[in-house]
Amino acid sequence: MSVKLDHGSDDLAENHEINVTPFIDVMLVLLIIFMVAAPLATVDVPVDLPSSTATPQPRPDKPVYLSVKADLSLVIGDDAVERARLGSALDAATGNDKDKRIFLRADRSVDYGELMEVMNVLRASGYLKVALVGLEGMPTGATPAAGSAP
Repeated sequence: MSVKLDHGSDDLAENHEINVTPFIDVMLVLLIIFMVAAPLATVDVPVDLPSSTATPQPRPDKPVYLSVKADLSLVIGDDAVERARLGSALDAATGNDKDKRIFLRADRSVDYGELMEVMNVLRASGYLKVALVGLEGMPTGATPAAGSAP
């Protein structure tokens, strides 16, 4: 049993449905933007990091990574740097902000003495806030499972 109420003869019919096509278009564009931008925000220097059981700290908006590779070469972000020019390269990367935290990553095979020399160069350059980066959530001596990325 249905009843149709006639409210007169309107020439304009009202549409009570939401047009979702523009929303879908905007979401697809945003998805593409994030899919392109996400890989650009990571550092792609291959370093075999030791593991750590410390609780992770919040990551800053634009971290400065200093990597010590297995062959003892230094890399800031994705750019190779000579040890003699490390201070000036860090000044350029941080905009002369000596209070900015430097995230130091070192390959597992790097000797402790070599790592301390790099930290001494950082201290001599005026960068006293240094954070050591390691793999999170793995006990010491454990290796990642096959197929998992470090």
